[in-house]
Amino acid sequence: WSAAAMVSGIGSRTISKNDVNYKLHFRMINEQQVEDITIDFFYKPHTITLLTFTIISVMYFAFTRDDTSPEDNIWKGVLSVVFFFLIVSVLAFPNGPFTRPHPAIWRMVFGLSVLYFLFLVFLLFLNFEQVKSVMYWLDPNLRYATREADVMEYAVNCHVITWERILSHFDIFAFGHFWGWAMKALLIRSYGLCWTISITWELTELFFMHLLPNFAECWWDQVILDILLCNGGGIWLGMVVCRFLEMRTYHWGSFKAIHTTSGKLKRAVLQFTPASWTYVRWFDPKSSFQRVAGIYLFLIIWQLTELNTFFLKHIFVFQAGHVLSYGRILFIGVITAPTVRQYYAYLTDAQCKRVGTQCWVFGAISFLEAIVCIKSGQDLFSKTLGLYVILWFICMAFITFLCLAVMVWFAEHIGLREQTLSECENEETISSTDSSPVHSDTNAKGDGNSEALHLKAADKGVTKRKKVFAKSKVSNGLGRK
Repeated sequence: WSAAAMVSGIGSRTISKNDVNYKLHFRMINEQQVEDITIDFFYKPHTITLLTFTIISVMYFAFTRDDTSPEDNIWKGVLSVVFFFLIVSVLAFPNGPFTRPHPAIWRMVFGLSVLYFLFLVFLLFLNFEQVKSVMYWLDPNLRYATREADVMEYAVNCHVITWERILSHFDIFAFGHFWGWAMKALLIRSYGLCWTISITWELTELFFMHLLPNFAECWWDQVILDILLCNGGGIWLGMVVCRFLEMRTYHWGSFKAIHTTSGKLKRAVLQFTPASWTYVRWFDPKSSFQRVAGIYLFLIIWQLTELNTFFLKHIFVFQAGHVLSYGRILFIGVITAPTVRQYYAYLTDAQCKRVGTQCWVFGAISFLEAIVCIKSGQDLFSKTLGLYVILWFICMAFITFLCLAVMVWFAEHIGLREQTLSECENEETISSTDSSPVHSDTNAKGDGNSEALHLKAADKGVTKRKKVFAKSKVSNGLGRK
């Protein structure tokens, strides 16, 4: 009986084909492997060498530095903890979905996001004065910081519209809006979603204007300068770059095969560019309600992350130009790249049953930042008008689903026609082994095979695009399959 039970137990633990597919698809977004390695030294493990270097370094600094200053001791100790945590990140954490310029870079990015997540958890157990003490310890000048809303006026004399006044609004913040939206377009790669986020964010400012006075803007500033010029121009530029990267043929030669110095330098610079470029398709006419809800959740978390930026600097009082402000924005921007890629794979690939680790940590960071703001800014949030918040959720849902309906209509009437024309023109040129990431997802969450083609193309570092697509425009991420 025991032998039969053992055989039965072994049989029950047999890995099915679905389990293999699940692990394969999850590995492609959470532990991307590097193919076609040209310089073995940078990709071989050097764990013993790294351990020796770190131990010798920490011994040297621990015994040779001056330890008479308590504050300096704490600061150097914190930096050493961060340093060793990043070392452990390189050794133990997953690569994520990207491999350029090197997987170790993305492991450290994930490590920094985990550290920030733990820091937010720590802040939850401090009161407001203790949090301010930590900030003063980091930068004593913050003791004299003032809120922008206390020294500036917003939305005054909106009926006075002159060229001088309009041009005065094209400052460093307008430049930041433009480039910020260009980067967002590179991450999202969909005209429809980018414009939805842009419009809903302006509505978010209106509904939270009673809490944050700097959200008050003149109508022409909000509609013309923000939505149309800065946001719209940034979205256009980002999508143009996306189109260029989609049309490229990615074939990475070895350093050893390049004999000229200029060629080697060019190849070294190109190491900091994508190994491949995946054509994304956020929405499909045959998508289920689960896909719609997933996109809605994506937009809500995006808005929450943007709101956290303004609530943090308003509650804890630091200027937009302070290193805490733009440092956090840059950091969030970096970890957003693998997060969006992992969430897109989870949303569109039926074989991907769980979100990637970076995506999970990003979601936790967004909600923890909001909780820290609410806990430390109870006086501010006590003024919240519940009706405004409810109306905000309703408007967000209405506009989001309206934009998604437009995207569905576009995919049904415009996208399918473009696809038919493309298939007719390329019927004889498309081979059975094509690894192009333009195949679409068509079932509930998406076709697992389609996302596998997306990920395999990125894994091999090769992206093939049909010449006919070079003539077409990047629409809203839905038009072509």
